[in-house]
Amino acid sequence: MELLSENRLVVRLGELDSTNNYMKSLIKDQQPEEGSVVVADFQTGGRGQMGNGWNAEKGKNLLFSLLIYPDNVLANEQFIISRIASLAVKNTLDQFTDDIRIKWPNDIYWKDKKIAGMLIENDIRGRNIVNSVIGIGININQEVFPDELPNPVSLKQITGSEQDRDYILDIFTREFFLLYREFQDGDIRAIEDEYMLDLYRINDYYWFEDNDGRFKAKIKEVQPSGHLVLETLEGGEKRVYAFKEVAFVD
Repeated sequence: MELLSENRLVVRLGELDSTNNYMKSLIKDQQPEEGSVVVADFQTGGRGQMGNGWNAEKGKNLLFSLLIYPDNVLANEQFIISRIASLAVKNTLDQFTDDIRIKWPNDIYWKDKKIAGMLIENDIRGRNIVNSVIGIGININQEVFPDELPNPVSLKQITGSEQDRDYILDIFTREFFLLYREFQDGDIRAIEDEYMLDLYRINDYYWFEDNDGRFKAKIKEVQPSGHLVLETLEGGEKRVYAFKEVAFVD
């Protein structure tokens, strides 16, 4: 099976507000082929999950949006897209360094530092997803970050070498579609298992914080909806959280 259509669009731009916004305008105007990509050197309005900003130095990092049409994904099971995208970034960065992990739901960490993040926007009609725009930012060659960012790191800082952003995008695209075709062939369990194995702070008790305060817990499960299931150290209570309802405590 061909991983990608020869007719997919690859749009490269110097500066725009957001690659996700640009891709959504392309969908509206021309319905580009699955696998189409918008890449920018700089985003004036880059966003992360839940309205978080994404700060990136011009021309230093990999900022792009990928389009898929996952018409066999139910809206209440959409987290499979996030799992695939997260694993694809991890598998890409694994080719350059060790210690890459996925911090729930889909931040990518090197040790205790953030190297990549994403914003996935799904167009839902009825019970199904019509299209999915997967916006990803990976810190590649940036070496100086604003003080307000708590724990950023780039691939160049890790490896000591300047990296080719286009080459890394090519690797990511292949890794993504290998996983995506695996999903389309029905092998969802393998993707879910791999995601769990690669989670940041898995298999031990760590400090978390919710509206009621701090507590120690272990990650037990990530549901198809994306909800995180924790088991508390004290009492073995199971707690279920949506994104932003609980935070990791350093």
